Amino acid sequence: MNGQRLSPWRLAAFSGPAIPIGALGLPIGVYLPHFYAGPMGLGLAAVGTIFMLARFWDVFTDPAMGVLSDKFPSRWGRRRHWLVLSVPILVLSAYMVFSPTAPVGPYYLLAWMFFLYIGWTLLTLSHMAWAAELSDDYNERSRIQGYREAFQLLGVPLVLLLPAAIEWMDPENMDAARVAAMGWFIIIVLPLTIGLNLWLVPERAAKPQAHASFLAQVLPLFKNTPLRRLLAADFLSGFAGAALASMYIYEATLVWGVGSWASLLLLLYFFGGIGFIPVTLKISYRVGKHRTVVLAALFNVCFAPVIFLIPHGNVWAAAAVLVFLGVNVGTTTTLYRSMMADVADIDELDTRQKRTGLFYALLTLTQKTGGAVAVGVVFWTLALIGFNPQGENAPGAVTGLSIVFVAAPVICNAFVAAIMWGYPIGLKEQSALRRRLDERFTEEVEQTERPPNLP
Repeated sequence: MNGQRLSPWRLAAFSGPAIPIGALGLPIGVYLPHFYAGPMGLGLAAVGTIFMLARFWDVFTDPAMGVLSDKFPSRWGRRRHWLVLSVPILVLSAYMVFSPTAPVGPYYLLAWMFFLYIGWTLLTLSHMAWAAELSDDYNERSRIQGYREAFQLLGVPLVLLLPAAIEWMDPENMDAARVAAMGWFIIIVLPLTIGLNLWLVPERAAKPQAHASFLAQVLPLFKNTPLRRLLAADFLSGFAGAALASMYIYEATLVWGVGSWASLLLLLYFFGGIGFIPVTLKISYRVGKHRTVVLAALFNVCFAPVIFLIPHGNVWAAAAVLVFLGVNVGTTTTLYRSMMADVADIDELDTRQKRTGLFYALLTLTQKTGGAVAVGVVFWTLALIGFNPQGENAPGAVTGLSIVFVAAPVICNAFVAAIMWGYPIGLKEQSALRRRLDERFTEEVEQTERPPNLP
């Protein structure tokens, strides 16, 4: 598969594990904070703190996992064995988090969220790094990440069908029933998709890695300007997405007045995200990845205030707005991950090390950190304005909720547009990087195969 355009069927098989990744991310951002803060009785401040601490756990696990995955390949390859290892960890922790037996204390949630994030890191990081290593081509990398992101987004509506159906059935304990159903979806789908992935998709042969000292590996990270820009933008995008996710149930129920349609409307949001990915890719082929990110960020800045115009109880208006907000779902994540593969080329040229796992660890870390900070900041802010997740709220508290809901994406996307303006890696620059890497590799092979000079 070296340098070849991958077939749609092979890309689909490769992207399968992204379905449980997406299915896990949605309830962590939307349903679990609401479930543990309300029905499980832990409160907003406690749940916000727990989710923030659990995310900050990734400050240690993500870089460590990135280094391990780069340094310790197996006979299966560089990435496949880490996918397998993630299965038992995620299956057990998902069961404990999604099907708790009340009463549950804060330490129970904190401990199992730590394990859940370890398994999620193993799965997500290994899969993204493998995706970056499938091709060296600038646009093919975007296509691969586009498939992967589409499957990840597909996991969201698939898992959302369960709480949507449960809401219509109106069981006695609706919150517990819909959370448990999403957990079982992850437990069943995860091993199936990883099995198909390993069966149908081989890894490319890895080039030998040159030895480098610790300083020689760390210093280039600080000098890599595109890396710093990309991580800053990813942090802001992660903050905006997690902020919206953590407030969505409250916003849909109290502000829009469409609480019984909340899960179904969220389906439209993610289907909109899937639909915009091909459009995003076509634009990026013409104007470049970073310029497409700027355009998407500016669109989100201008469009998000339309949320204020949704009439109370008007399902159709809410649906229309959410479909177009879907631009926010797939655009940045697809392009950031493709751009990170290009950034890793700079590092490989500087260090002679292919550290794709480490670079994607940094990318997942910034996104998770942004999400962790967002949940903590949002829940603390809602508590400060007097918002009550378990009872009646004054009109001022509901208005404050709506303002925070809109302000988060507007502010974050404005900063993303500023950061990515003038980003230094485009098609020409990446092609030049690959030529230099290929030329050096050819020279090293020729030197290795050249017979020694006889005296």
